[in-house]
Order: sequence, then structure tokens, then C-alpha cells
Amino acid sequence: MTQRPRVTLIAVVSADGFISQGHGVPWHLPRDKAHFRAATRGQWLLIGRTTYEEMLGWFRDDQHPLMLTRDKNSPAPVGKAVPSVEEALQEAQKGGAAELMVLGGGPTFSAAMPWADRLLVTHVASDLGSGVPFPPIPPEDWLEVERHAHPADAENPYPLVFSTYERRKSHPGKPV
Repeated sequence: MTQRPRVTLIAVVSADGFISQGHGVPWHLPRDKAHFRAATRGQWLLIGRTTYEEMLGWFRDDQHPLMLTRDKNSPAPVGKAVPSVEEALQEAQKGGAAELMVLGGGPTFSAAMPWADRLLVTHVASDLGSGVPFPPIPPEDWLEVERHAHPADAENPYPLVFSTYERRKSHPGKPV
């Protein structure tokens, strides 16, 4: 049996733990957008249906989007619709992927978190107060292995921290 692709969640998260207030990313942060595009270049992507629909037009030719949906009749104009994280991993593995990047939204992050090996989180020094939460990152389970802080500037109105977390414990993941 070949090893399953590494699962990486990538998200921009407010200081109080939210990824949006229900529709799209609530900040205009060109530095984070460039970071996101670089990290997802050439990757297999797992995206919840709503986020997928919001991102149509963003996908590049070298990306392989998989739309997570329970609706078997929901078309995926780019890529393929899948009903579960397990099936997304199987598709990525069949395609020769070393990694499956999970782009959200909230329910998709929650479904993929048990499989996650790595987190790429942009922490924004801004509170949303409510909205769609990102799953907790318990320090007993996750180790921050890389951190790059960026102050606010003329194009990015909030300070940002790009953090990379890796799972602390042996985490073989669920079988594919």
C-alpha cells in the first residue's frame, strides 16, 4: 500500500479564531493572497461546495480542485465532486499527489482536521467577533515549526503572521 498524500489545511484566521462572517474572506490582504497562491500552486485542492463556488475563476491549470459535497448531482465545472475527505485522498493518491491542500470553508476544515498533518495559518491581528470558526489548534497536538511576522503596511491594513504547524504525535492518519 502506498502512503497517502500529506494533508495540509491552509487558512487565514482572525485573532478570535474565525475564517469569515459567512461569505468569503473578510479582509483584503495582498500579502496573504500571494502566500496562498504560492502554497497552492500545482496542488490537489479540497474545497467545500460554497467556498468552491466562491473561488471559481481562481483555479489555475496546474491545480486539481476537488469539491466536497454531499449532493451527488452537484456539478464541478473544474475538477471533480467528492463526497468525503477519504474519497478526496483516494483521488489525489490516484493522481500521484504527494499532498492534498484543504482550502475550507469551516465544515470542510472540521472534516479534514482529523486527517491533517500540517497547518498553514495566516493569523490576522483583527477580531471578527463571530462567524465561521477555524478548528482549534491545541498546543498538545500541534507544534509551530515556522513563523513569519509582517507588520501592517499601505496594502495590508492588519499585521499578519504566517505560521506553519506540524502534528506533534505520531499521526499515521486514517487508512485510505
